[in-house]
Amino acid sequence: MNRSETGTVRTRALWTWLRSGVDPDPRFTLANERTFLAWMRTSTAFIASGLGVEAFGGDVLASSVRIALAALLLLTGAVTATVAFVHWIRAERALRLGRSLPMPWMAPVVGVVLVVCALVLIVEIVQ
Repeated sequence: MNRSETGTVRTRALWTWLRSGVDPDPRFTLANERTFLAWMRTSTAFIASGLGVEAFGGDVLASSVRIALAALLLLTGAVTATVAFVHWIRAERALRLGRSLPMPWMAPVVGVVLVVCALVLIVEIVQ
């Protein structure tokens, strides 16, 4: 078996694993997809906010604070996108296999990051 055939076999095996079980009600699959897309929008907003803080925060924020906030926002955006993808697959598998849906543990993380950013900005602006 050559390299391209091995890749094809792996892709087919992965697809079979993802599609195993019983097709759920399409409404649930579509709701899962909408949730995934909402998390992707959130991820995009974090990344855009990080870029915005770095690009336009120079006059308002100290350099170290600006860099730290931008890095936190960019990292949160990347992690949110990754977790959204993993959660989408886990939820789809749970729907197909009749299991409980996985806990959405990213929501509190996003909340904490937003509170930290808001507090830092309040402290910096008041000074």
